[in-house]
Amino acid sequence: MNGNPQPPMVTIAMPCLNEERFIEACLRSVLAQDYPRDRIEVLVADGGSSDRTREILAGLMVEDPRIKLIDNPGRIQAAGMNEAIRVARGDVIVRMDVHSEYAPDYVRKCIEVLERTGADNVGGAARARAKTAFQRALCAALASPLGVGGAKYRSEENEGFVDTVSFGAFRRAVFEKVGLYDPRAITNEDAELNQRIVDAGGKVYLSREIVFHYFPRDSFRSLAKQYFKYGQGRARTLLKHGKLLSLRPAIPFLMVVSAAALVSTSAVQPVTPFAFAGYALATGIEALRVGRRAGFSAVPIVWAIFPTLHVSHGVGFAVGLVRYGLFDRDRSRVSTQPWMQASAR
Repeated sequence: MNGNPQPPMVTIAMPCLNEERFIEACLRSVLAQDYPRDRIEVLVADGGSSDRTREILAGLMVEDPRIKLIDNPGRIQAAGMNEAIRVARGDVIVRMDVHSEYAPDYVRKCIEVLERTGADNVGGAARARAKTAFQRALCAALASPLGVGGAKYRSEENEGFVDTVSFGAFRRAVFEKVGLYDPRAITNEDAELNQRIVDAGGKVYLSREIVFHYFPRDSFRSLAKQYFKYGQGRARTLLKHGKLLSLRPAIPFLMVVSAAALVSTSAVQPVTPFAFAGYALATGIEALRVGRRAGFSAVPIVWAIFPTLHVSHGVGFAVGLVRYGLFDRDRSRVSTQPWMQASAR
């Protein structure tokens, strides 16, 4: 990749904020990578944690000097990634999330797949792992096309070029070509960056060989908040680029709009109750199909998770269209301002 006989230098970039529950386990899985130790640096971009995150990091940095703490005054993940990329020494930038655990060969496989495919960014399927009963039900829902809309990056069986992957391992040069992460993207920053890569003629690759697991939300409340933010972020990406790489992110919005139209016209047409009954039947059958793998007690939870995902994302998308399309004073800069280029090493 870099013309040198030794493996490429890798920078692992990890944004975090108040992650005392997860930071140590995650970093230990990172430090256990089977990639050459002297070819890895770990940059943790902390957004000003007020819990024990920095205390835990201080102890880990004493154990392993490859870990470095950098400040992220922007606090959000996209801004943290940019802070890390600006000071990174690596030929490859590997984004990692604190709420995940990584196979020991994760970094090595990323490098191998980058070299084998010639892609600009590579990643593995987003494999959900559960610790609680709610998470087990959510993992079942996320394994269903009704839960994720057939997203390729969610299936560990898929292999090939795709429109986006979770996190990713990037050739450093891609940031010098398309710019850094969108520093104002609260969510959807990975997909937005991958869209710029694809629009610039680059390639994104999903590999079965790259394995990580993440821990999903553990309550209906936190899940609804997450998918509401996802919807807003995807609406912002649509307004910024004038397009989406697939229709999938807009489907929940179209469902919500259709449901609102049916309810508002129910006095003059007989379709509304049949439409809602059809949705309930379809999601109920699918909840039984996928939920029983987590135990029959999970089926009702899975059934309730489907509308939570759909409505939260759809309403968030609608709010995002209004917020960023009408009321965000910085929208013109979001759409047209050139992105800051990655600084030279």
